[in-house]
Amino acid sequence: MEKMSFWRRVRFNHNSKKTVLLSRSKAGNFGVFLFLLLICAFMALPMVYSIIQSLKPIDEIFLYPPRFYVKNPTFENFVQVIGLAASLWVPFTRYLFNSLFITIVTTAVYLIIAAMAGYSLAKGKFRGREAIAQTVTLTLLFRAEVTAIPAYFIVAKLGMIDTYWALLLPPLAGSLGVFLIRQTVTVSIPDETLEAARIDGASEYRIFSKIVIPGIKPALLTTIIFTFQSMWNSAGTSQYIFSEALKELPTVLSTIAAGGIARQGAASAVSVIVMIPPIIVFLISQSSVMETMSHSGMK
Repeated sequence: MEKMSFWRRVRFNHNSKKTVLLSRSKAGNFGVFLFLLLICAFMALPMVYSIIQSLKPIDEIFLYPPRFYVKNPTFENFVQVIGLAASLWVPFTRYLFNSLFITIVTTAVYLIIAAMAGYSLAKGKFRGREAIAQTVTLTLLFRAEVTAIPAYFIVAKLGMIDTYWALLLPPLAGSLGVFLIRQTVTVSIPDETLEAARIDGASEYRIFSKIVIPGIKPALLTTIIFTFQSMWNSAGTSQYIFSEALKELPTVLSTIAAGGIARQGAASAVSVIVMIPPIIVFLISQSSVMETMSHSGMK
């Protein structure tokens, strides 16, 4: 009975939500709503402008002075992109498959690795834990461009050039997800809860799956957003790939867009096509981002 009551308490703590009621006047509510509406409009402006540009005919794109709105909307730019993609050496569906395969597999595997590593660094007791955690934090200071040359030599020495492994394995060494999950576990999972589970006879795997994972869902969803966005837009990994059949969708679309003035409309359409999947993923799990950032101390 004691063991069952413990797991019922754990589920209750994870499923319960605290509601904070704020007392505010109608004028205050209107002011807050207006302020948030202005911030939302400001943040949505680049996406709206990209969509408008993709619907402009070529003469309106180069109109001076430029107009924010489109007078004669057309889908010709998207038709042009489809036509250019259809004339490529490799079928367009192959590029799409490469992007989806690399993005989904890498995101799923990295989520598992980051969750286990973050939990171990937050609650594990082993020598060198703090040094490893500090190293993970330190690596956040380096952009991918800084480590591009060493990364290329490592991939080349391992014989992974021009293979899927060159696209799959390097992102798994990312540190952002590990950092976010470690910070969230430290704040959200009390040591007393873990000790009570161990006293009840729960294994580390059961503690991890039944207590830790439900308690860090916001961090997991945030990691999914960042990893998916990074992998979907990973045109920078093209230095590892020379075979046309292994290239990803953003790389090919960038090549299509870099065709001079005549393809400026196609370039606008390409930017809209590329940004759709990350936006969808963000809208699905955006409610978890702010909670994770508040736990991790990042802004």
